[in-house]
Amino acid sequence: MKMQNEIKESISQIRFYVEKMDQCSEIIEKIAEEIIKALEKGNKIIFCGNGGSAAISQHLSAELMGKYKLNRSPMAAISLTTDTSAITAIANDYGFEYTFSRQLLGIGKSGDVIIGISGSGNSSNLVEVLKTAKEMDIKTVAFLGEFGGKMADFAEISLKVPSSTTNYIQELHLIAGHIICGLVENYFWDK
Repeated sequence: MKMQNEIKESISQIRFYVEKMDQCSEIIEKIAEEIIKALEKGNKIIFCGNGGSAAISQHLSAELMGKYKLNRSPMAAISLTTDTSAITAIANDYGFEYTFSRQLLGIGKSGDVIIGISGSGNSSNLVEVLKTAKEMDIKTVAFLGEFGGKMADFAEISLKVPSSTTNYIQELHLIAGHIICGLVENYFWDK
């Protein structure tokens, strides 16, 4: 019985935060529009994050490259979290804060969109990649918790989901990411 109460309480909390996501609808639309603009011009969408946010980064990249709901052509997307040799070499030779920015310097180009995903918004490697992206004329987007953190200062568009608790932030980031993938996919293929 105790576990059932905990389960119901967890579901209730998730429902509470999901319902508050309505306040993010304009930002979610704006992010989808920026992704669409970039893809229409032949640019790519680049994701990155640490820990659970790395998993979300990879997941959303796969939704664009593979498919979200529609069987369609791939969209140009990549996650900077997948090349462990590059990540560990860069961290070892240059420092952890450059794990993503160094990769971006190698594959990014003007007109791309980078999406940094972080619960705290304060990860040094994510702050650094947003700074580098701005210098490269790459559109900067951050998925953050409700308080934003340092990344909010360097992102042109910040999606601040309505929670400060890590697991709920991550769940809301995935929900927002899925909505964005659906909007982008429908724009190109559901006509």
